[in-house]
Amino acid sequence: MSIRNFDALFDPGAIAVIGASNTPGSVGSVLAQNLYGAGFAGPIMAVNPHASAIRSALSYQSVAELPVTPDLAVLATPARSVPGLIADLGRRGCRAAVVISAGFGEADQPAGLRQQLLDAAKPHLLRIIGPNCLGFISARRRINASFAHLTPHPGNIALVSQSGAIIAALLDWADQRGIGFSHVVSLGDMNDVDVGDMLDYLCGDATTRSILLYVENVTHARKFMSAARAAGRTKPVIVVKAGRSAAGAKAALSHTGALAGADIVYDAAFRRAGLLRVSELDELFAAAAILASGVRVSGERMAILTNGGGAGVLAVDAITAGSGTVATLDPATIARLDKRLPAAWSRANPIDILGDATGERYASALEALLEGHESDAVLVINCPTAVADGVDAARAVASIAQNHQGVPVLTSWLGGRVAQRSRAILSQNNLPTFESPEEAVRAFGYLADFRRNQALLLETPAAGVMIAQDRIKDARKLFASVRRDKRSALTEAESKQLLTWFGIPTVRTVTASSPEEAARAFPAMKGRAVLKILSPDITHKSDVSGVALDLSSAEEIEAAGRAMLAAVAAARPEARIAGFTLQPMIVRRHAQELITGIAQDPTFGPVILFGSGGKATEIVGDRTIGLPPLNSVLARDMIGGTRIARLLAGFRDAPATPLEPVIEVLLRLSELAVLLPEIRELDINPLLANAEGVIALDARVVIAERKSDGAGLSVSPYPRDLEHAISLDDGTLLHLRPIRPEDETALAGLVARCAPEDIRMRFFGPLKGFPHELAARLSQIDYDREMAFIAVEPGAEFGTGPIFGVVRIVGDPERETAEFAILVRTDIKGRGLGSRLMSEIIGHAREKGYRTVFGHILRENRGMLRMAGELGFDMTSDPQDMAIVRATLALRVDDPDPLASRAGHDQAVH
Repeated sequence: MSIRNFDALFDPGAIAVIGASNTPGSVGSVLAQNLYGAGFAGPIMAVNPHASAIRSALSYQSVAELPVTPDLAVLATPARSVPGLIADLGRRGCRAAVVISAGFGEADQPAGLRQQLLDAAKPHLLRIIGPNCLGFISARRRINASFAHLTPHPGNIALVSQSGAIIAALLDWADQRGIGFSHVVSLGDMNDVDVGDMLDYLCGDATTRSILLYVENVTHARKFMSAARAAGRTKPVIVVKAGRSAAGAKAALSHTGALAGADIVYDAAFRRAGLLRVSELDELFAAAAILASGVRVSGERMAILTNGGGAGVLAVDAITAGSGTVATLDPATIARLDKRLPAAWSRANPIDILGDATGERYASALEALLEGHESDAVLVINCPTAVADGVDAARAVASIAQNHQGVPVLTSWLGGRVAQRSRAILSQNNLPTFESPEEAVRAFGYLADFRRNQALLLETPAAGVMIAQDRIKDARKLFASVRRDKRSALTEAESKQLLTWFGIPTVRTVTASSPEEAARAFPAMKGRAVLKILSPDITHKSDVSGVALDLSSAEEIEAAGRAMLAAVAAARPEARIAGFTLQPMIVRRHAQELITGIAQDPTFGPVILFGSGGKATEIVGDRTIGLPPLNSVLARDMIGGTRIARLLAGFRDAPATPLEPVIEVLLRLSELAVLLPEIRELDINPLLANAEGVIALDARVVIAERKSDGAGLSVSPYPRDLEHAISLDDGTLLHLRPIRPEDETALAGLVARCAPEDIRMRFFGPLKGFPHELAARLSQIDYDREMAFIAVEPGAEFGTGPIFGVVRIVGDPERETAEFAILVRTDIKGRGLGSRLMSEIIGHAREKGYRTVFGHILRENRGMLRMAGELGFDMTSDPQDMAIVRATLALRVDDPDPLASRAGHDQAVH
């Protein structure tokens, strides 16, 4: 991830336009017109060897002749000329370029013009937007470096698209509605700058309040996910993803692989990052408009206030079809409305206040609703009538809404010309207004979805699972044996053995080479049995009559085996037959058949699947996808996204199935995906689940030829290799490990055990309690761009305390600088823990390639200042606040351990 030199793109001092033209209708002419006409305050210099002037401004023959070094260059010349021009610009000191030109060939031609373009830019760290793009617009900086047909109004929405045509259409759509933009970026072929880079920049851009993405593909999944997770925590990010097919799953060897189609994986990635996905372009702006307004909701209940019953019914239908709920009015609210409304009002939600409703009646009813607690938003609808003034109603609604800021008010004044004045009044008073009730309800759904996504990001998971290192070694030995046999698919028995090593319950399974041997194994089943064909070439055994159920004797086993061999020979004569598997017949009352497993996506790497299992699983298609590593919150959310979740909750005489055992299976599969990346596909179908627990009846595993094959994890996993023991000055041994999301409660316990003065030193002020949102943010970190080490007791399980101290760094996307913070429990200070923690985090920062570590320390915190000085930090006063000292440490790879020959300097570490 990199936003290096993005200041040259978003805030240039001078701009060069190369290929500017006076030829009417040419790209160079439109570029020049847009650049010169947008009102940019700095110099704009045209380069065209065949023209002495462009739009009455002096034109230069070459880059070398430019009188001022441009920070940003815009190129619209033939593709073959662009690499040379980029090299010229780089030598001149230019730091960013927008390459409009097309014709750079395919991305899989590394020796072509694409690579030449990158090679020309690399020595100068020059950043490139494009090639083959519409261009770049920064409305607030009055830059229009594009050949779009208009310059948008300034606003607080950023638009990033891989399609220039989509940008042109959306600019026109927004212009008609008066919607403005902070920035508009057409990424084109993404030779250099991609979606992840743009999200990194826009996440920290103060002029952008929400981000719109039009995505066709993700090129660097790990970078995209890291940037998207950071952006999704700070501001609304709404995405349209083109292409909803699942063509990539055709060659899968398992149900799981076949079900894990490309689009559902993108859904999972967007959900994991907290992004809001919409289906159509018009939804993109509707979502952006409502989210950028700053309106937020605390729940999903909506009350509807209307002067027309039909319009209210339409709103209810839209709520029912979407993700919201129709609020139920409290008796107290009904009583308030009874006193203020005519006797014929609806006395339910929708609140129909009748067609002759005046502004005063609207105001009185709305006030009564806002005084209640049963709704999370109120939609006010007005239908034009000849007996009431819609403008008067709009003024009244705006007045009441301004005085009650707790519950959001959305409005829909129906009609055309007659409603325009009312809508203008509502908009001027910052009330979201929509042309139809359905649009308003959709907007409310976006708000509810955004709240749900943000809440999911902050939920505290239960403790994770630990897999013993010996079991991982056993699995690798098994895989090596399979490869020696020149196989990629494990047998059913081998697959179940792997699941057992990772703590997933499986049914006991024995193998037999013949029907007679299977019959001799029957007594060990201690009851009825299931016989299955064993073949490396048969994926779905039921399709070839390769499964016989409920066999009650050795004679039945032998007969079923002979019949099975004949049936399989007829259906798949080329299949190699290795024998049979025999297992007990498992019958569990009210059990649900589930499917779960691992598949590989070419972009996002391993994914976890969950859904309805059994023979018809692919036809039913009830499934959801999650990206590993999972935690209990993410696993529960996966289950909730399926239809079978309603059956697991219980129905009629079937009791509810406890979800914890199912969640644990998903977590253990996640560990399999993380720890054994050579798994290409893993299929558990069916996984029986009922009140007794879960058990895998059948399993199939396919591995890659090499461990390194595949795209790799798209979300950074817990870095288990960083765990190790540390020793304090008095010899006390502690365990140092990276923080995990389930450590939130223990982290709050650390804060609770610290003296108020220590808390003030750490957080630069008193802290009343330790709010969940803060604790969650500090414990749910992205290991790719930040790190927090905690010191715990040796042998402490994940999610358990106590935590004796924590140290963290948060780095910039460039890995140039990282800011540290440290807190040691008050009763532990003076034993060397603070020094040890600082040494560990400095070492980690050095290993990750950061050049500088810095921190802000209160001037009165003498102990921390002393320790920082002994560690080699330079101290400077903060120019913004003289009470704060900035401590900075320059890192070099060959730096010695800053704690060598020193101990016990953390008496006042905060």
